[in-house]
Amino acid sequence: MVNPKDYLEAGQKFHGHKCPAMPMGLRVGAAAMNKLGVDRAKDGQLIALVEIGKDHCATCFADGIQMITGCTLGKGNIQKLNYGKWGVTLIDRKSGKAVRVAPKAEAMANNKKSKFFSDYRMKGLPASSIPAEIADPLVENVMNAPDEKILIIGDVFDYQVENHPHTFDSFVCEECGEMVVEAYGRIKGDKKVCIPCSGWEA
Repeated sequence: MVNPKDYLEAGQKFHGHKCPAMPMGLRVGAAAMNKLGVDRAKDGQLIALVEIGKDHCATCFADGIQMITGCTLGKGNIQKLNYGKWGVTLIDRKSGKAVRVAPKAEAMANNKKSKFFSDYRMKGLPASSIPAEIADPLVENVMNAPDEKILIIGDVFDYQVENHPHTFDSFVCEECGEMVVEAYGRIKGDKKVCIPCSGWEA
C-alpha cells in the first residue's frame, strides 16, 4: 500500500510552499494507486490524466499527483485535461486498467472557507507568505482524514492505451543552431528550421 504521508516532506520541498491542494494530490494519487495495486512509476508504466485547468485555485494539486505517482511532465506520462476540476484518472499500461479518483466537494469547500484562502490567497498574497499556523492545520486535515471523508474513489475500468514509440531522430535548425526533434521540423525557404524560427504557431 502506498502511504501519502511518506511523500509529504518531499512533496512540499518540490512544490515550494505549504498548502492543502498539493497534499490533496498526494491523497488522490495514493488512493488511485492503491485501488489499482500499482507502484510509483519509475518510467512510463502509469499515465495520469489530471483535470485541472489554468488560472484557477488549487492547481497545486497536480504537483501532489506528480510526486506520488511518478507521472511527470518530463516523462510525458501526465496530461492536463483543462476541465477546471481536481480529479485524476490513473492508468496502468501493463494491465490496461484505470481508475478515477477525485476530492469530495465538501472537502474542497472546507479548505476554501479557511483563513488560508479568505485572508491571504484571495487577497493576492502568495502561498509561501502564509504563516505556518494557518497552513499547517489544513495540511494536517487533508493528510489525516479517512479516505471516505474526503475522496470519491471510482471503480476500476478497462482503458486502452495507444502506445507511441519515442523517436530519437533529430536535426540542427539552420537558423538558431539548436537541436530539434525531426517530426517538429519546418521548411523555411530552402532551410530546415525549428517551429519558432519558422514563424509558425506550434
